Amino acid sequence: MKGRPAPRTFLADGTPLPAVLDEAMIHAVVHGFYARIREDELLGPVFNGAIAAEQWPRHLAKMCDFWSSMLLRTGRYEGRPLAPHLAIPGLGEEHFRRWLTLFQATVRALCPPDVASIFMDRALRIAHSFRLAVAFHRGENSLEVRPILAESL
Repeated sequence: MKGRPAPRTFLADGTPLPAVLDEAMIHAVVHGFYARIREDELLGPVFNGAIAAEQWPRHLAKMCDFWSSMLLRTGRYEGRPLAPHLAIPGLGEEHFRRWLTLFQATVRALCPPDVASIFMDRALRIAHSFRLAVAFHRGENSLEVRPILAESL
């Protein structure tokens, strides 16, 4: 039809993304996840110490842009997400494991299983990449950093 844009097909690892994975779902996941983070005994103090109360709306918008860019290839995210994490003293596997546990609980609660799996695949990759970078930054042996598997959460 004239004047109607062609449907866009987003791909994740060669698999078409489910139509239900859209900006609204990303918004729900990001906001739901960070609500859990802010209340968490381990991660709440880390995040609330790094992000002032009045900065949370901006941070949430930035994280929506990040996940939109990651999953929908929108290109909206402009930033370098690793740097703030490198500045956190004592950031370790227990923090990443808890982050992934809360993320998994959020996507399982809000998304169909196939979409939750797509989110978790990306989250697991991000966590491993960040853990490697943290180890390297600290002068630790990054070869000893093993991926955290979803089955272990």
